[in-house]
Amino acid sequence: MQSDLQTFLTLFVGVAIVVGMIVGLKLNAFLALITAALAVSFLAPGPVAEKVGRVASAFGTMAGSVGVVIAMAAIVGDCLMRSGAADRVVRAFLGGLGEKKAPAALAGSGFVLSIPVFFDTVFYLLVPLARSLYRRTGRNYLLYILAISAGGAITHTLVPPTPGPLLMAQQIGVDLGVMIGIGALIGLPAAAAGLAFAALLNRRMPVEMRPLSGETDEPAPDPDQGGERPLPGLLVSLLPIVLPVLLIGVATVLETRANAEHAARIAAADLPDLDALYAAAAAGEGPLATVEAVLPPRAGADAETVATALNGLLARRDALPTGKDLGRANLALVEHENRRVLETALQPGVLARHEWQTDRRRASNYGQFFGNANFALLLSAVAALLLYVRRCRPTRAEFAATIEHSLMSGGLIVLITSAGGAFGAMLGAAQIGPAIERLFPAVSGEGGGFVLLVLGFAISALLKFAQGSTTVAVITASGMVAAMMPGVDLAFHPVYLATAIGGGGLVGAWMNDSGFWIVAKMSGLTETEALKSWTPMLAVLGTVTFLMSLLLAYVMPLG
Repeated sequence: MQSDLQTFLTLFVGVAIVVGMIVGLKLNAFLALITAALAVSFLAPGPVAEKVGRVASAFGTMAGSVGVVIAMAAIVGDCLMRSGAADRVVRAFLGGLGEKKAPAALAGSGFVLSIPVFFDTVFYLLVPLARSLYRRTGRNYLLYILAISAGGAITHTLVPPTPGPLLMAQQIGVDLGVMIGIGALIGLPAAAAGLAFAALLNRRMPVEMRPLSGETDEPAPDPDQGGERPLPGLLVSLLPIVLPVLLIGVATVLETRANAEHAARIAAADLPDLDALYAAAAAGEGPLATVEAVLPPRAGADAETVATALNGLLARRDALPTGKDLGRANLALVEHENRRVLETALQPGVLARHEWQTDRRRASNYGQFFGNANFALLLSAVAALLLYVRRCRPTRAEFAATIEHSLMSGGLIVLITSAGGAFGAMLGAAQIGPAIERLFPAVSGEGGGFVLLVLGFAISALLKFAQGSTTVAVITASGMVAAMMPGVDLAFHPVYLATAIGGGGLVGAWMNDSGFWIVAKMSGLTETEALKSWTPMLAVLGTVTFLMSLLLAYVMPLG
């Protein structure tokens, strides 16, 4: 087992390779990230024979999760631009709000859309509007890009049902309704601060929009000035953007309703023979031995107290050998998998079998099919292509060329994003998280709650910088904070621990973050421009989130 010093040296080597190859040697980001991933994997623990293979596996996992979405989003964006639909939406923004309020409109759109939809997907959907706004106004391109990021990144990190805040709430023991309400309450001033910082950066660091791969820098024809053709209607122009958001949002609502049933939880009526249960637990091994450890003494125990004890066991993600990775699973699914193990281990009649496929769960299953981001973006791409064909009447050769150009630009983004994911995964294999955890002892005593809040923010920020993923950072940090909470007298609601951890997950975003590359490559920013703009803006979002968490924990502790 390597020491913490070796672990941090591995982190330093990975960072040096990425920065040196991109900034110093001016090499493509894909080459830098994949080289750093291989170097970190070689230095990390594990069999030599697996050190290269696990890089390729992590690369493939990331490509599998984002590849289809990026490809479809590239087609959507290209078709929206070519058909004039993006320009129509921009004109609606400008007509309804005025040019001065367009950044606020983009930030608000990102804020709302990132609650049910991943930040990456929201950015794919809105960046064509930012590019069309620049074509229309000829200025403020960086402000438009950062406005989308300010609104989208904050709710993606603080407001369920996206995985990070959802699992933070579960691990720290926060009701989802409270997490949604306080997350949105803290997110609003953070997004406003991010938008103000973006406006300041835009004045000090003006950036012109650059053509992406397969895209010309010529402005779209303006029908008001004698352009070639009128623009499409607003509703049909919005359809490729609204359709995936609607499908994903409905799927989220259906899944939330199904999970709220907690169909796998044990009721008193599910335990018809307590004596048989105690006998089986006393004589058993493996999962039954775990059951025996949580059961209350038989004398005086009734079905209600036993059910409560067993439900506590069902909620633990690693308590029973389910054979599945439940680290990021919803609590309802964790309970389901653990109960299946208990039902298999116990004789029939000791624990009643539960009905998982309820009406709500079946509805959720259909919702997960239609609301899957890959399928939703595929339908969006079909709608955008049909709009492009109807408006532009391309020949077969032009139609094929449009799709090829879109996929070529999206393909490079997939490569870079996947390499960034592989780099982050190898930092995880190097045990960066546990090494950081050992830097922070448990806290106790008077004021320990506020010390814990500060530690949660700091740990999350370190993890974010070290391995790149905000979701991984906040989930890992919340698990560590949850382990420190026993014995600490909190003077405020634990939801503020979750929001402080979420704020830390925004600080330290740089080249090992897949979001960094998506924003940079989809917007046409250089690596240096992204480091000077997107990285500090996310730091502002995270810092304001942390300060708001401290303030509200003091003035509005919620018991």
